[in-house]
Amino acid sequence: MNTLQHTASELDLLQARISEVVQRLRTLEEENRSLRSRQEALVAERAGLVQRNEEARTRVEAMIERLKSLETAG
Repeated sequence: MNTLQHTASELDLLQARISEVVQRLRTLEEENRSLRSRQEALVAERAGLVQRNEEARTRVEAMIERLKSLETAG
């Protein structure tokens, strides 16, 4: 194999590797978009759960206060 053929072969290999890297990059970009979207959904879900938890805590505390007032009144 002469130098020109060897160089052409190396360029072909380099081109194939670059194509693989580009494809991997595209795959990782899509995965990253998907993960960010999922993270946003989970953050929103968590905020809703925290809100519901706080509302439940407030209701339970109010019930406890009513029970205490019934105890002292009765």
